[in-house]
Amino acid sequence: MTGWFSFRDGEATAGDVLALRRTEEVLGRAGLPYDVVWSAGFRPGHLHMEHVRPRAYSHLLFVCGPLHGERIAELHWRFRHCVRIAVGVSVIDGRDPAVTGFHRVLARDTAGDPPVVDLAARAPARPLPPVVGVILTHGQGEYGALRRHEWVAEGVARWLGGRDCARVELETRLDAHDWRLPGTPEQLESVLARLDLVVTDRLHGLVLGLRAGVPVLAVDPVAGGAKVTAQARACGWPALVAAEELDAERLERWARWCLSEGRTAARRLRDDFGADALPDNADELLTALEGA
Repeated sequence: MTGWFSFRDGEATAGDVLALRRTEEVLGRAGLPYDVVWSAGFRPGHLHMEHVRPRAYSHLLFVCGPLHGERIAELHWRFRHCVRIAVGVSVIDGRDPAVTGFHRVLARDTAGDPPVVDLAARAPARPLPPVVGVILTHGQGEYGALRRHEWVAEGVARWLGGRDCARVELETRLDAHDWRLPGTPEQLESVLARLDLVVTDRLHGLVLGLRAGVPVLAVDPVAGGAKVTAQARACGWPALVAAEELDAERLERWARWCLSEGRTAARRLRDDFGADALPDNADELLTALEGA
């Protein structure tokens, strides 16, 4: 089985992979053996196009995506002895050699025929991983030589890249004109409330995540600890990693806690914030003004 996910310079989309899983489900139920060819860049260590021996196969399946271009036409030549079938594809030009080279084209959309539901829609469901909001800063030059921001960001990114989770990059900065940024605090809070976990090295990433009742894995990017550490202490929040102690094992241990006991702890803190159970400086403001 091949698709656009099979070419070295192609791409693998979520829809392509789900369409592939739907096709695998059908073949598996029928007891038909198959191999999947992956892009070496996307799935190193798997079967790649340059390692395929075409004569070892009787059929070539091309799954999902548009049928056009020289790369698909080359497949027809390389697998010319095979029965070639395309499934769940879009046909833009029925005269394209990429299309006419197939013995059968089971299109999801083509001129003159009614469209068919995409294969991805009926792909077998798998357990969904947690959704993790990532709020990092590369600034805060005021900490000078104590800054470990680049080290922290790289370490967190490397750990997250190897973890099975849905990562959402977020920013606490507001912007009324850039659609990629929240325009109001409530817009950011709306996103935070839908997360399973927040990973951050920012003070307000910590506070706003807990305010939304979402567990937060906080990393203090300043050597010796600074405002993130202080705020975690003020909130009584334990999931904190110092820059000097940053490693994947420690991050993973706190992430597991956040996604288990931490859920209840975060909701309790959210309720404490709302019930004025934790003091801040606002109540002292009037006294300070009166005494000034």
